[in-house]
Formats: sequence, C-alpha cells, structure tokens
Amino acid sequence: MKARSALVYTVLRLLAFLVPFGLLMLLPIMREYYWLAAIFAALIGLSLSMLFLRRPLDQMSAGIAERRDRSRAERAVSDEDAEDAAAGPSESRSGD
Repeated sequence: MKARSALVYTVLRLLAFLVPFGLLMLLPIMREYYWLAAIFAALIGLSLSMLFLRRPLDQMSAGIAERRDRSRAERAVSDEDAEDAAAGPSESRSGD
C-alpha cells in the first residue's frame, strides 16, 4: 500500500466531514444542537465520499490487497519444502 494514497484518501474523507460541519455550525440553530450538526455532516460526508472518492478508495484497496498478497507469498512454504522438512529428520533416525 502506498502511504500517499492512504493519506490522500484520509484527508479527503476528513474534509468531506469537516467542511459541511463547519458550514452547519454557522447556522444559529445548529450551534445549540451541535450533535445534530455532527450527524448531518456525517451523512453529507458519507454521501460525498461515496460519490466522489471512489478512485482514491480503489487505489488504497488495491494497495492493501497487493501488500497482503506479497506477505502471504513470502510466508508461504511450497509443498516440496514442507515435505522435505517433514521427511528429513525421520529419514536420519531410520538410518541409525
């Protein structure tokens, strides 16, 4: 995963929440009910991110999947290596 794609996506998601929240807090009624402004801002931010942030999300998801596949490939042991490791010590004992 590229750190840049994760950072860009995170910043854009935060902006999608903070900008509507700031605009709603300019309204006098929302100053009293700040929790309602936060709920509305969260819904607006979710909608904006679903509409406009699909590409950064796809890039970040692809990076995570690539990193996971790479780590699995490094940890994977081939069948031949596993068989050799399992058969190796038992053969040396049978020869004694």
